[in-house]
Amino acid sequence: MLANDTDQKVATGIPVTILMNEHDNVAIVANAGGLPVGTELISGLKLRERVPQGHKVALKDIEEGAPVLRYGIPIGFALHRILAGSWISERLLRMPEARNLENLPMATVKPPDTTALDGFTFEGFRNPDGSVGTRNILGITTTVQCVAGVVDFAVQRIKTELLPRFPNVDDVVGLEHSYGCGVAIDARGAEIPIRTLRNISLNPNFGGEVMVVSLGCEKLQPERLMPPGSIQISDERNVADVGANADPVLDVVCLQDDKHIGFMMMIDSIMARAEVHLKRLNVRARETVPASELVVGVQCGGSDAFSGVTANPAVGFCTDLLVRAGASVMFSEVTEVRDGIDQLTSRASTPEVAEAMIREMEWYDAYLSRGGVDRSANTTPGNKKGGLSNIVEKAMGSIVKSGSSPISDVISPGERLKKRGLTYAATPASDFICGTLQIAAGMNLHVFTTGRGTPYGLAPVPVIKVATRTELALRWHDLMDLNAGTIADGSATIEEVGWQMFRLMLDVASGRKKTWAERWKLHNALVLFNPAPVT
Repeated sequence: MLANDTDQKVATGIPVTILMNEHDNVAIVANAGGLPVGTELISGLKLRERVPQGHKVALKDIEEGAPVLRYGIPIGFALHRILAGSWISERLLRMPEARNLENLPMATVKPPDTTALDGFTFEGFRNPDGSVGTRNILGITTTVQCVAGVVDFAVQRIKTELLPRFPNVDDVVGLEHSYGCGVAIDARGAEIPIRTLRNISLNPNFGGEVMVVSLGCEKLQPERLMPPGSIQISDERNVADVGANADPVLDVVCLQDDKHIGFMMMIDSIMARAEVHLKRLNVRARETVPASELVVGVQCGGSDAFSGVTANPAVGFCTDLLVRAGASVMFSEVTEVRDGIDQLTSRASTPEVAEAMIREMEWYDAYLSRGGVDRSANTTPGNKKGGLSNIVEKAMGSIVKSGSSPISDVISPGERLKKRGLTYAATPASDFICGTLQIAAGMNLHVFTTGRGTPYGLAPVPVIKVATRTELALRWHDLMDLNAGTIADGSATIEEVGWQMFRLMLDVASGRKKTWAERWKLHNALVLFNPAPVT
């Protein structure tokens, strides 16, 4: 990042603009409240009109059809001549065509020389399958939306009547979703929501305790959701009486069972089974584990023009720290990396990884095309109000969350992580769907950056929210966990905020600190990605 007037701070009231690349012909205004018409920048350029905070100002005359450059790449082409000092909004730009997926650079970037980051630990819960949880939660899986109300009622009673008896258990979570019936369950694409829900049930923060509530008549039967062999068990778990290596008996409460005479008997059954799982979870204790046991999902939402200047670069620096520590990190959001696909394929650890990434882009291009849209449908009114003209500019700021480490693997929606290091988890960019799929992939900690602000949270996994601007961090002081706006203010560097984030992750993972979303119990619903038809 280059900054005009780099040694000035926004707080002084001096006009400050931020330039991302020496070849750029635009810069963004850093001052809170923006800059009024007639403001003279340090360079001597005068603004021809008011430019809001985060929005772009033309640093030189840009002719009709000429590229508008930010991050050193064309984020658009001028629809007519733009004079220096003008405010450049999305209305003045024609968006570039999507990058062709042929003849891309394949695993061409030599990995940076780095040293292993040893000696960092956190206090986590070791699971029977070897994974580590950052929380000790009873997750109650549901096979179908029909049972959601019953499970919610039961969960509230469990929290009130049972949970106080089990102090080592952090929470009880009903895994509600909108799937399970009324869908074409054998259609192409139906495997995505099914494996997503299955793998959510196996998230490390649930300690290997799988409990299912079923209605009974739904298409997604418990045995299809959790087929034999999908659950790894500890020695003390019940198994069928056909040998020590048999699959466990799936613990299912079926509401339509004849034994349930009335609503309260259903609740009693759920509570009785929950108590069994709570007893097992309660004997678990935190133990010191290496930072390599972190599985971190990174995501951004409510993005603005500062996302790619402050929070996301800090996340990228932290991503590299995590990879050096041997941890697992996944970045996602297909439409928000599509315009930087050449950057990603070149960083792939092997040509095969690059090919897998291209396949995911092709699949998603076809998926959007079937709906009659393309990647441009991604950007929101809030993104544009925050200074992002289009998806190309947004993508350039989003992709930096991945840092500079080699991309070691690619997984499809709903799949579990298979390798340590940096993985591209192909997901939609929707905050809730992306977060849900990252839970399914096995993350035990989530980092979420925002410029416009969001109270987003996930019940199964702690979410560290990072503000891109100091103004947001101060105004939402009890919702944002970390202020990356200090980078734009000039009071901290990307590296300093990245290290601050890394240490905060270890504290949150250890339970020494709770995120604001945890404290307020702000949790968004799980949203399963279902590209198959609904009947």
